[in-house]
Amino acid sequence: MIGAIIAVVTGSRLALVVGKWVAVGLTVLLFLLSLRRSGERAGRLTERIENKEYANEIQRQMLEATARRPRNRDELVDRLRDGKF
Repeated sequence: MIGAIIAVVTGSRLALVVGKWVAVGLTVLLFLLSLRRSGERAGRLTERIENKEYANEIQRQMLEATARRPRNRDELVDRLRDGKF
């Protein structure tokens, strides 16, 4: 399409061939740029998942610590006396 437009404008067969190669090169370039963007997007998603997993692990540890806490003052005193705290 681009080659045909260039050929009409310049009126030469060489311009048609050059236009086709330019169109092919541009297509390949755009494809490679698209691949690069896809890779960057995948990298960001991977990082986001890793951060979320880390935050979930911290939250799980906090919940486990909450489950082990003393229920009342008497239990706290017993733990302090036994040296388990």
